[in-house]
Amino acid sequence: MASNIEISPPQDKHGEQNLDKKTGPIALEVSNLSVVRSGKVIIHDINLKMKSGEFVGIVGPNGSGKSTLVLSILGFLKPQTGEIQIYGNAPLSKTLNGRIGWVSQAASNLPKEVTITVEELVMLGTVNSSNMLFWPNSDRKKRVKEAIEKVGLKEHSTTDVSKLSGGQRQRAVIAKALASNAEFIFLDEPLVGVDRKTRNSLLKLLDDLCHNENKTILMISHDLTAMRQTAHRIIYLEEEIKYDGPSSEFPNFAELAAIRGIQQVHDVNIGIKESDGVI
Repeated sequence: MASNIEISPPQDKHGEQNLDKKTGPIALEVSNLSVVRSGKVIIHDINLKMKSGEFVGIVGPNGSGKSTLVLSILGFLKPQTGEIQIYGNAPLSKTLNGRIGWVSQAASNLPKEVTITVEELVMLGTVNSSNMLFWPNSDRKKRVKEAIEKVGLKEHSTTDVSKLSGGQRQRAVIAKALASNAEFIFLDEPLVGVDRKTRNSLLKLLDDLCHNENKTILMISHDLTAMRQTAHRIIYLEEEIKYDGPSSEFPNFAELAAIRGIQQVHDVNIGIKESDGVI
């Protein structure tokens, strides 16, 4: 799959992607963002831009600020300093209604007592303040049908979500975001709990959405290997951005350890014989 994925162009010294035919206008701009939670600095001085059609992966250890960054971008957390613009608007702006899709880590973990079919779940993605009191019209039904087909759940449209596999539930909540006609999709650990085959098909689906429909995707994941094979660009976050660039140039483990300030604790001479020419 990796050979079919085009890598975004290298960044310049300001962290901006060079323009080419594969990228669109600025979808997201974060400037000097810092967030404090419970008196502790979680992320500090974050600066990044994303263009329409990009697939960007955010990676980093537990507690590094990945979810805090995304929740701040979405407007759920208030920054201590900095500015966020999505399509030139502040987070939660009314002009962004329907343009943003958010798939949280817990989105597919519906309570067992909740009975809802795939079709009904996806239909919720079409609900907004102007239509919530009305029965779904033909346009909304069409969007639901198309979204379900895109994620490969056509044969399960009337199946109760609780009876789906973990990977199928992830597809269902992604379909819900697609049914809203969202242009910018945020995902938090969508690969957790899915098997290898499902993981690969999910990643291929996300890549297709970028290339074929110009969707913009920002995805949090602990699966660094998957991100290197799929995302156009990777951001390594650990309170601050330690790396932001093409997936193909992501640092190897030794380089990443140096970036993170992790030192070698083992004696490098252990296991090396005197006869090897090392004293």
